[in-house]
Amino acid sequence: MPQLPFAPSALSSALALGLITALPAQADNSAAGVYTLETTTVTSSFRDDSLQETAASVSVIDEAEINKPGNTHLSDVLAQAPNVNLSAGASRGKYYQIRGVGERSQFIGAVNPSVGVLVDGIDMSSATLGATLLDAKQVEVLRGPQSSLYGANALAGLINISANEPTDTLEGNVELTAAQYNTQNLSAAVGGPMSDKVSYRFAAQRNTSDGFTKNDYLKRDDTNNIDETLLRTKFHIAASEDLDIDLSAFYANLDNGYDAFSLDNTRHTLSDQPGHDRQETVALSGKTSWYGNSKFIQETAISVNQSNLEYGFDEDWLNPAISGYDSFDNYQRDEKGATVDVRFISTEESRLFNDSTDWTGGLYYFNRSSDLTRERTGKDTFTSEYEANRYAGYGELSTGLTDKLTWINGLRLEEDHTLYSDNDGNRAKPSELLWGGRMALEYQTSASQMLYGSIARGYKVGGYNSSGGNKDKAKFPDALRSFESETLWNYELGAKHNLLDDTLHTQVAMFFQQRDDAQIKASRIIGPGDFVDYTANADSAYSYGLEAQAQWQATQAVRLHASLGLLQTELKEPGAKFDGRDAAHAPEYQFAFGVDFDHGNGWFSGLDVEGKEAFYFSDSHNARSDAYTLLNARFGYEWNNWLVTLWGKNLTDEDYAVRGFNFGNNPNKGYIVEDYVQLGAPRMFGITTKYSF
Repeated sequence: MPQLPFAPSALSSALALGLITALPAQADNSAAGVYTLETTTVTSSFRDDSLQETAASVSVIDEAEINKPGNTHLSDVLAQAPNVNLSAGASRGKYYQIRGVGERSQFIGAVNPSVGVLVDGIDMSSATLGATLLDAKQVEVLRGPQSSLYGANALAGLINISANEPTDTLEGNVELTAAQYNTQNLSAAVGGPMSDKVSYRFAAQRNTSDGFTKNDYLKRDDTNNIDETLLRTKFHIAASEDLDIDLSAFYANLDNGYDAFSLDNTRHTLSDQPGHDRQETVALSGKTSWYGNSKFIQETAISVNQSNLEYGFDEDWLNPAISGYDSFDNYQRDEKGATVDVRFISTEESRLFNDSTDWTGGLYYFNRSSDLTRERTGKDTFTSEYEANRYAGYGELSTGLTDKLTWINGLRLEEDHTLYSDNDGNRAKPSELLWGGRMALEYQTSASQMLYGSIARGYKVGGYNSSGGNKDKAKFPDALRSFESETLWNYELGAKHNLLDDTLHTQVAMFFQQRDDAQIKASRIIGPGDFVDYTANADSAYSYGLEAQAQWQATQAVRLHASLGLLQTELKEPGAKFDGRDAAHAPEYQFAFGVDFDHGNGWFSGLDVEGKEAFYFSDSHNARSDAYTLLNARFGYEWNNWLVTLWGKNLTDEDYAVRGFNFGNNPNKGYIVEDYVQLGAPRMFGITTKYSF
């Protein structure tokens, strides 16, 4: 295998992190213990456990990071998680890749996500524009297949967003942000008791911005705007001594613009029909926890959600005066989903095998439907209907082989039934029986060190490709209509340390992943200026690399965090353009480093650096991003219940790409094939004021 990359621009952060994570378990504990780090709990597993005792590569982005000014969406904080990338091609980065596996866009097809996204137990994997940070408490990123836990929607990993819970005492906050580009964010949250058995939490947010694109043709600076309204409510009910009930409701109304591509790869566009990126979501979830039997805890979780999605764009990015024609492509989707999870968790009285083994078992049901209407200038309207029903049974055993050695075995069996039809006359009704799971050994060598090794198998269902309104079957051969299910084997070794009187937490993991029948996004030219996106199976693909993370409360006044991801990927398919090449959106390195200072008397400041290596935008062409590094900083003052922060993002005004394509689109150059990129946000300054009570 080729040597893992290590670019000079990442050198300083990598060396610092390497020194931290290489510290032995016997390191000198001379730091003052009063500054110890809080224990971080991972909730997206069968049993809640501390981060440092979880046998997996997991990033937990805590409330302090989430609440940094300017963070409103999941895409704003994912740079803290190593080997995690995102793709825009819309108003926000809403497609995620973990270790080089994940979708990058959605057009005609009904995407089965490789990366699962949960928000308070609600599956938002197909509607991630609504994956906001409204009143969020923490974001958990689990790398590697999570099929034992979440089945076919977590082949590459899982992202879990948890909001703040109802409280027994009255508390809340109000926050106002004003920034460049007419950016204004107002949020509020309040929680407390309604009675001795019922507590609540309400939260609301309003985000608006003109965006950073200027449309020179229309003489407007708001065609790539943000307009988002978000509401959440949660209730906790202590129904009896043996029964707890948790209820949650979420509403999102997102009416964002989309006008991001230009012929000269700047933030100045020439489109006459700016696009849009809209989502309206209503979601409900409920969970009961019953403790009435001494042999087990019984949990039932139910969620339902409905989203109206609309995504449209000016196909030529131009106006008739330049291109000579006018075309707009619009996709409307009606998405509905429901999940039911009935789970039984052992207690101390029901442990198996001479009281050595904890167990968990359950049944799961998943339903998703997606009805599409595509309207395109000069083309027939295309409609399709998609529905998936999945039934699963799962279980996990955790066996204490010795006082220090634990053996974990998990298995999931899942049956998928899919229905597809469209107005081109295509019909499909595939069914599949799939399985996944994991085995892990966890060795607690001391109170401050844990080592682990694991093997996990993930899976993802197959599907059907549509020609999207092109009724001439010769243009889209039957051989390309369907694609097979994919499996992923993940082999991982890791270590976690609590050092220096618990002021330093580190974790490092090395992994190798083998994908069989890897699902690869491709495109096919079917006429002048016309193409179809479709999914096909590559022979195989693999990836390997390293992930390291550290948090250090160096003194009472100084706290540092760092992460590093190294990644090598390769796709294999004889004769394909991507054969032997890196996977798309899989940078060979990523890093993040941050420091927070408490200067005393209420004054504080902070600095964050994040960066990544260049990466391919697609598996069907060779356009690449440039490597980049972003610098963010903040300075503020806190007194009584007030907090005021001056902040800046991308202080060096770096131009960096969040999506890219390669094709001919410039009539002034005879439509020669060129690279086109969507740029991320430029330098931005703002001020945030927060009042807490």
